[in-house]
Amino acid sequence: MVKKVFITGGAGYIGSVLTPLLLEAGYKVTVYDNLMYGGDGIVHNFYSSNFDFIKGDILDKELLHQSMKGHDVIIHLAAIVGYTACRKDEQRAYNVNHIGTINVVEGLNGTQFLLYGSTGSNYGSLGEVCTEESPLNPLSIYGKSKTLGEKEVMKYRNSTAFRFATAFGVSPRLRLDLLINDLSYSAWTQKYIAVYESHFMRTFIHVRDITKAFKFAIENCDEMKGEVYNVGSNSMNYSKGDVCKLIQEKTGCYVHYADFDGDADKRDYVVSYDKIKKIGYDTKITVEQGIDELLRVFPVIKIDNKYRN
Repeated sequence: MVKKVFITGGAGYIGSVLTPLLLEAGYKVTVYDNLMYGGDGIVHNFYSSNFDFIKGDILDKELLHQSMKGHDVIIHLAAIVGYTACRKDEQRAYNVNHIGTINVVEGLNGTQFLLYGSTGSNYGSLGEVCTEESPLNPLSIYGKSKTLGEKEVMKYRNSTAFRFATAFGVSPRLRLDLLINDLSYSAWTQKYIAVYESHFMRTFIHVRDITKAFKFAIENCDEMKGEVYNVGSNSMNYSKGDVCKLIQEKTGCYVHYADFDGDADKRDYVVSYDKIKKIGYDTKITVEQGIDELLRVFPVIKIDNKYRN
């Protein structure tokens, strides 16, 4: 029997890559999205009779619950993502990331498998290698609201939460506020990068590897439900300065190191991905490959503010 998958926020950066992956694997997919950033990320899916779209907001509890019925897997991606986007309207960020997640959990029928896109921002700034047992210390509105959402998700026994590394790479709903994407774009357009807190350690994952983690979880739900996983690779813990050097090698750009700003999440940590690797998942796409991909795509797309959260 073909599994039916319901994706909140499926027109976004991750969802617009995840949906075709699942359709190609034979799943029936329903995307539920308020099209906050438009519908470009899903137009390529309408070829398939296994694809359906519902325009809706996760804060519309009645429509959300009605729409979730009949699906085997719920993938919850809808969120206000990143501290910059969250600080523009703090109350909406809490409403969407926390209350919206409660709405999703309350709409589950008890047998549906729930997958939640959480974040490494939950860790804040820790002076240790972060495992799934490390204390959560979110510092920004984004981190705090996503941590609250994760706690709601893990109250449901058939759930799995993924604390993703910082995403990068090309998506139909491209984001240029992500660190590697942003720095690569600056290098391409200005031949110049300005970076602050260059010694801060970050960990990264390509958007396609994120989507493969969700597919992996669907295929291994009995083993993974009830657990939280860091999702990324032990080989992709870099300092921000290291990333700048990689981009500089490929573009010849000038890099200016200065403490002109700060990360509200204070993301300065090394993360262990041993837990998920032990059950058979690992990333495939390197930071270098992602930078090459971005530099190839920039000349053929029209850049405007819709690509920044």
